[in-house]
Amino acid sequence: MSRSLVCGVCGGSAAGKSTLVAAVADRLRGRGIGSVVLAVDDYYRDHGHLTVDQRALVNYDHPDSLDLERYVDDLTALAAGRPVEVPVYDFSTHCRLDEVQRAGPQPVVLADGILLLATPEVRRRLDLAVFVEAPEDLRLERRLRRDVEERGRTPESVRRQFAATVVPMYREFVAPYVEHADRIVDGTRDLATQAGELADELAGRLEVG
Repeated sequence: MSRSLVCGVCGGSAAGKSTLVAAVADRLRGRGIGSVVLAVDDYYRDHGHLTVDQRALVNYDHPDSLDLERYVDDLTALAAGRPVEVPVYDFSTHCRLDEVQRAGPQPVVLADGILLLATPEVRRRLDLAVFVEAPEDLRLERRLRRDVEERGRTPESVRRQFAATVVPMYREFVAPYVEHADRIVDGTRDLATQAGELADELAGRLEVG
């Protein structure tokens, strides 16, 4: 297939990025437009060589914790119409699984991740860059709910990590790059409505292209 349209959705942890991306994909599907999601969270480096205690000390919000080189390669391939094999990461153990997920090209590639705009190689591949904004207290509330319910963390460990690495890394690697965004989405508002608007824009760009 011809080159895909690439939309990147960036923002702080638990700002609403993945919710927005899923809603955009659903709206596009309703219009008969296929999309594929490529989430940076799937590209965490494997920490199986570390002890459990050592894994808890890793700064997972720093770019070094991610295999961004492979992410850029896979994003480039999908945008060019080639399938990729996406790694599968287990957040409860901080290890990659042996399996992979095959992702095929679609007219729209939805890139999802906190560090998209801080990574120049990714920025250059985005046709549309979206930044989801949400206040810190709301992001902590959402992260607590997600990490406790879905990732088996304790509330104390989530709060500790949020203060020690999430907030400082947001201020260093996420917030300063909002200037590269083409659109700002309010993560406190109804994301369904904003997803519809974003899907309309992407569909329009496809028609023009």
